[in-house]
This record gives sequence, C-alpha cells and structure tokens, in this order.
Amino acid sequence: QRKPKITASRKLLLKSLMLAKAKECWEQEHEEREAEKVRYLAERIPTLQTRGLSLSALQDLCRELHAKVEVVDEERYDIEAKCLHNTREIKDLKLKVMDLRGKFKRPPLRRVRVSADAMLRALLGSKHKVSMDLRANLKSVKKEDTEKERPVEVGDWRKNVEAMSGMEGRKKMFDAAKSPTSQ
Repeated sequence: QRKPKITASRKLLLKSLMLAKAKECWEQEHEEREAEKVRYLAERIPTLQTRGLSLSALQDLCRELHAKVEVVDEERYDIEAKCLHNTREIKDLKLKVMDLRGKFKRPPLRRVRVSADAMLRALLGSKHKVSMDLRANLKSVKKEDTEKERPVEVGDWRKNVEAMSGMEGRKKMFDAAKSPTSQ
C-alpha cells in the first residue's frame, strides 16, 4: 500500500493554521468595509453648520436637504422597481424551465434479466462467490392434478334457467350449496 505523503498530525496543524489565517483575513476585510463605509458617508454627507445662521439661511438649508432627500428617494424607488422587475423575470424564467422539462419525453426503460447470482456479484463484488438457487425451494405443481379437481359440466343453459326459476329453484340452489359441505 502507498503511504500518505503527509502525516495526520501535520495535516491537522496545517488545517488549524489555514483556519487561523482565514479568520484573520476575514476580520481585516470586515474592518476595511467599516472604514470604507465611514469614508463614503463622510464624503457624501458633509457636517452641518447651523450655528450663527439666520432664519432665511436655515430655510434655504432645509430646502436643499429636502431636494437631496427627494433625489435619494427617487433613486431608491428606481432600484426597487428594477429589483421587482428582475424577480418577476426570474420567476417567469423558472416557470418556463419547468414547462420545458415536462415536454421532453423520457425514453422507456428496457427490462434487463439478471440472475440472482449476477445480482449478488454486482452488489458484493467478484471476490465473493455466493450462489443462490431461488427455484430450488419452490413447490412443483402439475397441471393434470388441478384439471381433475374441477370437472367442467357443459349443458344446455336454457334447461338450467327453467329449472332454477321460482321458489323451487332457489330451494335447489340452497340444497346444492349445503350438500358439498356435508360430504
């Protein structure tokens, strides 16, 4: 047998080192994202200087801020509309895919006759030599015996109907049903 090139303890050590490095990279990436977010907000949103402003200057500042809020709301609405449109389109495409899957005909499977020995060889492998004769324990039945048990009476059906009509016919049927059990 071929020996592994790396031992289990060495493999475990390398795995733990890789996990530590991955955790370190993830934390660094998280810190970079936070710094980027703070920088972006500082760039987009300047600090407000409201001290020492007159009433008209404050009103102008409020109008300016309202205009910026309206622009941001419009952008948000447009993005939401695009997102809804994309989700609807994805849903429609999924439905189309499901419809197309149903339209293709699956080929009929062929019956393959496999003996019990071949099936066991396939399941257990060629090393195991197990043979099963499933037919050895079956009981043999001769057709001649079954035909002798049930003699078939062929007669004129009209005579039978006339004989069985009325109350006497029902009595005959009742008596006939009782007689085989008494024998």
